[in-house]
Amino acid sequence: MFKRQTSGSVICTSCGVLVGVNDDTCYNCGRKNPSLWGFAPALRGLGTDLGFVPFVIGACVVLYALTLVFSAGSVGTGGLFSMLSPSSRALFLFGASGSLPVFAGGRWWTILSAGWLHGGLLHIFMNMMALRQLAPAIAEVFGPGRMIIIYTVSGAAGFGLSSFAGAYIPALPFLAGGQFTVGASASIAGLIGAVLAYSQRSGSTLARSYATQYAIMLVIIGVLMPGIDNYAHMGGFGGGYLVARFFDPLKPERIDHVAIALLCLGVSLVSVVVSVVHGVQFLQ
Repeated sequence: MFKRQTSGSVICTSCGVLVGVNDDTCYNCGRKNPSLWGFAPALRGLGTDLGFVPFVIGACVVLYALTLVFSAGSVGTGGLFSMLSPSSRALFLFGASGSLPVFAGGRWWTILSAGWLHGGLLHIFMNMMALRQLAPAIAEVFGPGRMIIIYTVSGAAGFGLSSFAGAYIPALPFLAGGQFTVGASASIAGLIGAVLAYSQRSGSTLARSYATQYAIMLVIIGVLMPGIDNYAHMGGFGGGYLVARFFDPLKPERIDHVAIALLCLGVSLVSVVVSVVHGVQFLQ
């Protein structure tokens, strides 16, 4: 799958012209290592369809099931919002974020792991439905690699802001930092921010309307539903918007964006493993 090309020509990862696979510099744009050590063709093929949505849904479902198993007899069976909710102990073990894990426990990497975890059946269902609707649209505009980078950075920005607010900013009505928080909604809010960035860059009124409708829905949910981490939504939205503006959706995606995206996914998943390894000592 990741076979390295050692001879012949490849397409430069930055400008798209043909260069030699062993060329040190692209003659057209001046990019160093334009073939990514000969792995650019493999990454280009992978970049056409990263399978991101089913991968994230599958990973989130597996981790949700694992947190239920590790909750033992403490699984929530109450109302609609707490139905089949994992225990705080299990969520902490697998990488929940917030002011307590980040600042009290020193588990700073949980700003990456928390996006893979969910606090109940309705929680994971709503987030995965939103992901299925938004991610393909963002991938079509920005490319799948840049979409994954936006998704990952947005989640980290959202949980970073929420954790900081939980530790240092006094709570307000409907707006309080998370002392203990999980969910993919921070990253999803980042995808909404990316749609807004695209609408401003391209002048698309349809995209602006799309982003506005989702943003309003996010605000309404944050006001009406209990336990919503609005700081995480705000941080995710802002992070997604800024990263999307940096990428400039009117410029084509480069192959090295796909490589960075795979690295983001890998680091994000490793953070879950680190959380489990590190968290065992707290639960003994």
